[in-house]
Amino acid sequence: MSIPVILDCDPGHDDAFNILLAAAHPAVELLGITTVAGNQTVGKTTLNARRVCTVAGIEGVPIAAGMAGPLRGPGIVAPDIHGESGLDGPGFGEPTVPVDGRDAVTFLRDTLRAHPVPVTLVPTGPLTNIAAFLLAHPELADRIERVVLMGGSTGRGNRTPAAEFNVLADPEAADVVFRSGLHLTMIGLNVSHRALATPRVVARVRALGTPLAGVCAELLTYFGDAYREVFGFPAPPLHDPLTVAHLVAPDLVTLVHAPVAIELTGTHTRGATVVDLDGVTGARPNAYVGVDVDVDAYWDLIVDAVRTLG
Repeated sequence: MSIPVILDCDPGHDDAFNILLAAAHPAVELLGITTVAGNQTVGKTTLNARRVCTVAGIEGVPIAAGMAGPLRGPGIVAPDIHGESGLDGPGFGEPTVPVDGRDAVTFLRDTLRAHPVPVTLVPTGPLTNIAAFLLAHPELADRIERVVLMGGSTGRGNRTPAAEFNVLADPEAADVVFRSGLHLTMIGLNVSHRALATPRVVARVRALGTPLAGVCAELLTYFGDAYREVFGFPAPPLHDPLTVAHLVAPDLVTLVHAPVAIELTGTHTRGATVVDLDGVTGARPNAYVGVDVDVDAYWDLIVDAVRTLG
């Protein structure tokens, strides 16, 4: 049986590839896409989700716009990485895929109530929509099979030395999710920084020779240029599709069960995911945390998704 999934995202170059993978893989039943402010404003991330679905021919998948900012305080965006549009690089025409009339929390409520089995949530941006849903509808928590998220790190961050972007963008929301008691899987920078879109990977995508493959190669090229300029990376890490890749190929990401706490008040560490890999706190594990990845198998999944949709 396929896995019923709702993607919650802030496209974003890597989010775009996660949409493609979820739509293409036969093991996933893509019930919908909710968007959130993160890599860019929610207006732009929603437009980008529509652009990706249009260029890939993904139809019949509802797209619902979500929260415009974090639960508390001002938001942050990442134009230095994703550009002013949030999806700079290729040229996109006007999207033909519509926006659902419901907001993200209402869409999540309606879909989880209606679906015959519990649904897996895959958030790859700030966790604002997921936290808002849990706060508004705690009675529906049992309709969530699990949450597989991209965010955090067992080590250093990328927005600050301590904090990864998605968690720093809304630490309070992350705290709600990690304290929820749900079945959580966290795949963070310590894993995604091993999955670099090298020139060989980009060449594999481009060699597919389809219009979609051309768009994907341009996305990876822009993303790579940004990562070289900002971080000095030789190639860009494609963070977000590790979530769906793990769902469809569970052995692809190595996991450990560990306690994870979200730092909310530290002067230099706000937004850090404090992962107790050694059990020194005595806290009960609340998340399965990624620690390694089969990089070759990962890129095979990505290339196959572009081939399938192209």
